[in-house]
Amino acid sequence: MAKKNLIVGQSGGPTAVINSSLYGVVSEGLSHPDTIEHVYGMVNGIEGFLNDCILDFEEALPGEDLNGLKSTPGAYLGSCRYKLPESLEDPVYPALFKKFEELNIGWFFYIGGNDSMDTVSKLSRYAEHIGSSIRVIGEPKTIDNDLVHTDHTPGFGSAAKYVASTVREITTDANVYEKKSVTIIEIMGRHAGWLTAASALARKYDGDNPLFIYLPEVAFDQDVFLKDLEKAFEKNCNLIVCVSEGIHDADGTFICEYDSSVGTDTFGHKMLAGCGKYLENLVRSRLGVKARSVELNVSQRCSASLISATDQKEAITAGKFGVQAALNGETGKMVSFIRQTDSEGNYQMVCGLEDVNAICNEEKTVPLTWITSDGHDVTEDFIRYARPLIQGNIEVPLGEDGLPKFVYRK
Repeated sequence: MAKKNLIVGQSGGPTAVINSSLYGVVSEGLSHPDTIEHVYGMVNGIEGFLNDCILDFEEALPGEDLNGLKSTPGAYLGSCRYKLPESLEDPVYPALFKKFEELNIGWFFYIGGNDSMDTVSKLSRYAEHIGSSIRVIGEPKTIDNDLVHTDHTPGFGSAAKYVASTVREITTDANVYEKKSVTIIEIMGRHAGWLTAASALARKYDGDNPLFIYLPEVAFDQDVFLKDLEKAFEKNCNLIVCVSEGIHDADGTFICEYDSSVGTDTFGHKMLAGCGKYLENLVRSRLGVKARSVELNVSQRCSASLISATDQKEAITAGKFGVQAALNGETGKMVSFIRQTDSEGNYQMVCGLEDVNAICNEEKTVPLTWITSDGHDVTEDFIRYARPLIQGNIEVPLGEDGLPKFVYRK
């Protein structure tokens, strides 16, 4: 059989382990020299590929340099938020496949979240439409953990670990004064509150902060919120409140919209930010107590120092599994995670494959049964689900300056 080439890209917001998935794809691709001649990377995703921006991994990251991907945050290849046209009759598709043919591409991998799986779906359907032999596989990633048909996603475990650790640190800091205070921590999550829910892992004992956790799965009532805080002050001097950026009222209005106008991104998603600051001002003006807000922002997805070893291992496994599946003829699939337990009841994960057409443009939210009836906390079911995903630490190599040593494109 004539050799063909493999190409891989990254898309959407990065995670702490999106490069671990990339490492899995590339290292597995390079381990099949009898079948795969070159492993290429798309610089800035499908958009960069359309502009002929590609690299050869054997030249870009030769030998041991490839290992550096495993502890490098961000997206080594760069990313994009380019949405392919809905109509497969659009001229962009024959243009793409002409480029694939010129590069002798036999396998296409895209590492990303919901919108990236939309790209995988369209490319695999077009390939089938024209009778192309190119195998198209989606590699999951997203700190939001909102992809359907998978137990969880690479990136969530490390981001959850960062959130829990940072919330614990903020809680320790907030408790130094015996004066009423409210600290509001705004955490990423537009419609799915998985990452904000992870703040519950910060608790050291029953009744510890954060005392309130608000997710977008449940409507947020500002008056009830203020009353809950007043009641909590009867037992606690310092209150930590964790909120998803996408919390909204019963009418569906985002809380951040009470504070300022909200724009939209290229996919039509509202660009959310500012609910923490709005609630800070609300608490200060209505309750007359010290209030502050902290927005964790991009640190949630780029902290290499708190990468979960479990998350890193699973991301690499997913990358390797996807290549093996594609070499066996699979296409139009996303690699999924299946939770299992061993004979002693310990957490285990195995990879599977799911039809990408059933995944793209869908969203998995936190089950309502994992949210307490009062709407401002999560249950033990969530804790049992999330805790295994944050286990283990990795050693990030340090440079001569004493700072983390990352790989980067020159």
